[in-house]
Amino acid sequence: MTSGRESVTLAPDTPERRARPRDAASIMLLDRSGDGVRVLMGRRSSAHVFMPDLYVFPGGRRDPTDHRLAFSSDLNPAVLQALKSVRGAPVSDSRARALALAALRELYEEAGVPLGTPHAKAEAPLPFLPDLANLRYMARAITPPGHSRRFDTRFFAIFADEAEVDTSRVLESRELQDLQWIDVNDLPSLRIPEITAIILSDLRSGLNTDPTLPYERSVPFYFARRGRLIRTLL
Repeated sequence: MTSGRESVTLAPDTPERRARPRDAASIMLLDRSGDGVRVLMGRRSSAHVFMPDLYVFPGGRRDPTDHRLAFSSDLNPAVLQALKSVRGAPVSDSRARALALAALRELYEEAGVPLGTPHAKAEAPLPFLPDLANLRYMARAITPPGHSRRFDTRFFAIFADEAEVDTSRVLESRELQDLQWIDVNDLPSLRIPEITAIILSDLRSGLNTDPTLPYERSVPFYFARRGRLIRTLL
């Protein structure tokens, strides 16, 4: 494996600007039509306060409206249960589904990819009914303390062929630019956050263990404690 990419560690803000983490979701759209597996990534706009000009997967924070989005197919039971397996406050079925729906909404808003069936109602929030059935829950990561914006992000993955996605039809947006399909085993010279590099490493390991990425799996959870990055399994 070769890699010329630059992993960027986010410097903490001043202590007085600390914030509590907010729910967020990110999605790795995977293309396995060729010899290897590629993942869709794009560069965040320079106008962003959080991670400007870094290459990431599509994603963003969970909105209250995500709880009210209709969907065509539900999460795999193993994925739903894993999303609810947390330390601290319990996660309801509604919140777990809202996280998955946030990932698909952001994929559509940032890359123009609708994962689901066309919506019959013209006034619907999304022009499609999201299909959650093929989502894998890959990781959870919380932005370390000391940042003005912190997120409790759930990372999902889905194979483009399972979702019947045409990988040639992705559209840049103001939020995510220079969209690229990146070989997960041969990353080019992209500036990516440290946590993104870690999630990509976990993805490679998962694909090497079982290329189908089974739904029932141990999910790594990353968080900071006393200045150290901790990895545990959910």
